[in-house]
Amino acid sequence: MSKVLLPDTIPSEGEQIFNAAGIEIIHGTGRSAEKMMQEGSDASAVLIGTQNFDAQIMDSMPNLKVIARNGVGYDAVDIDAATARNIKVVNTPFALNDSVAETAITELLAISKNIFWDTKSIYDGQWNYKKTHPGNDVFGKTVGILGFGRIGHVVAEKLAGFNVKIIAHDPFAKATENVEMVSREELFVMSDYVLVHLPAIDSTKHSIGMAEFKKMKETAYFINMARGVIVVEPELVQALQQHEIAGAALDVFEEEPLSMDNPLLELDNVLLTPHIASNTIETKRKMAIDAANDIVAILNGDLAKSVVNP
Repeated sequence: MSKVLLPDTIPSEGEQIFNAAGIEIIHGTGRSAEKMMQEGSDASAVLIGTQNFDAQIMDSMPNLKVIARNGVGYDAVDIDAATARNIKVVNTPFALNDSVAETAITELLAISKNIFWDTKSIYDGQWNYKKTHPGNDVFGKTVGILGFGRIGHVVAEKLAGFNVKIIAHDPFAKATENVEMVSREELFVMSDYVLVHLPAIDSTKHSIGMAEFKKMKETAYFINMARGVIVVEPELVQALQQHEIAGAALDVFEEEPLSMDNPLLELDNVLLTPHIASNTIETKRKMAIDAANDIVAILNGDLAKSVVNP
C-alpha cells in the first residue's frame, strides 16, 4: 500500500481523497527535516508547506515518487535533486489566486489608511494618535504590479473598481484592457504602490534593493506578497528608516518565522503579517484537494494537473 506523509494537518477533504484511493496516511508531528526523515521513511508521497525539502530528505525516503507543495511557490524544494531521483514535484497554483489577491489589496488599503497603528493606538490609550498620522486615499493613485502572472491578473481585476491607474511589468505578459505594461524602472518610478507578485527564482532573488527604493516616490508604498528572498531585507529596512519610501506591507520575509530581533519590528511605517495570503478556510480546502488529487494521479501512473519538473 502506498503511503503519504502529512507533516501538517490538512482539511478533511484532502484526507478523504487519500482514503478513497486506498493510500495510507502518515500523520506527522513536525516540519523539521529530522521529523520528516524519521516519520516518512517508507512514504511514497509527501505533502509539504513552505519548509525546505532537499536531497538528504529525499534520500531518506527511498519509495518517494511525488512531493506536493501546498501553495504556488516551490523554491523550498530542490527541483534538480527531485528530477534526478525521478520524483515528481507538484504545486497548487489554481487554488489560491483569489485569496492572495484579496490579501494583497487588503494590505494595500490597510497600510494606506494606517489601520494597524491607528487600531493599536486605541489599545495604547492614544486616541489622538490619528491627528498626527493621517492616512492616504487610494483613489486616483497608480498601482504597479511587478509580476503579471495568474495572481497579478486577479489583483488587477479586483482593483478595477477602485479608480486607480494600473501598470505592470512582466517580460512574459501582455497588456490588458485596464493594465498598461511598462519597463521595470518605469514601474518603480511611476507607482504610488508597488505590489510584488514574482516567483522566487534565481533571476528574482535579492533583485529588489536600495536602487529600486530610491527610484520610488517618497510617498509610495512597497507591498510584498510573494517571497521574502526577492527583497534585500536590510536595504528595505534602511529605506524605511530613512523614509526613502512612505511604508511597506510585508506578508513574507527572508527568514520565517520572523525573529523577534528583526529590525522591521522596530519600525512604525510597516504592516507585518505572518505569511497569511492564502491562509483561509476555503483556499486551504482547495489546495488540499488539488494536491491530493495530483498525488493520487502520480501514484496511479496517471497525468497530474500541476507538475513543475520534467
